Amino acid sequence: MRLFFTALMFYTRLPVPKSIDHSAEALNRATMFLPLIGWLVGGIGVGVYWLGTVLFPPAYLPVLFSMIATVWVTGAFHEDGFADVCDGFGGGWTKEKILSIMKDSRLGTYGTIGLGLLLAVKFFALQSMLSVEPFGWTVVLKYISAHSLSRLTATTVIRALPYAREDLDAKAKPIAQGITMGQLVLATLFGLLPLMALVLYTTLWIYLLFLIPLVLIRWRLVWFFNKWLGGYTGDCLGATQQLTEVVVYLSFVSLLWISV
Repeated sequence: MRLFFTALMFYTRLPVPKSIDHSAEALNRATMFLPLIGWLVGGIGVGVYWLGTVLFPPAYLPVLFSMIATVWVTGAFHEDGFADVCDGFGGGWTKEKILSIMKDSRLGTYGTIGLGLLLAVKFFALQSMLSVEPFGWTVVLKYISAHSLSRLTATTVIRALPYAREDLDAKAKPIAQGITMGQLVLATLFGLLPLMALVLYTTLWIYLLFLIPLVLIRWRLVWFFNKWLGGYTGDCLGATQQLTEVVVYLSFVSLLWISV
């Protein structure tokens, strides 16, 4: 429980017991709970969406409020990483330059455009996914699956690559020690459970095919980060989470469109 609350403290803005500290060792071990944190973030997001459909027309406003809720509860932690990656790889041509740009707190043109387009795709994908069918367990499990699977994908990057920075910046310092195989197995369990629950609830095994685009984009990102940086940074993990979350939404939307 201490490690879980440590993960909750690091990856969200949700309150935790005052006894939970910022121990680097605990934060490193708590990485295995990142997909489980996705359950909470996804649950809050879909809960706000449901409340929005009660108070407003079930179209754009509930989806927008849902996105605002997930951004607030995480402190835009992952969105910031995605924007930094856009700036770094868009404006840098060497490892040193890319890392320097990503460490800069200022948002550049590449980051602004990239984050804007990402949020736009996420909004319309969610709107398409959530407005087609009535609110129920299927919608809840789809939403939570996107958050847990995307965080699981980011966790596997930690296992696959070394940490790229020598100075251990604050954003990823607690997880720079990597993740053990046992911790990765537990993270995989947390990451896959919502999707498996969705498969069993709907009896649609085709949902398991959604793992294929996740594997492909994860492979490409690992190759890309390794080529340019020789490893990962905290921003790389945030970008991985955001991209794969959107890929899951798009997979659901694609299946709905094909089945119509």
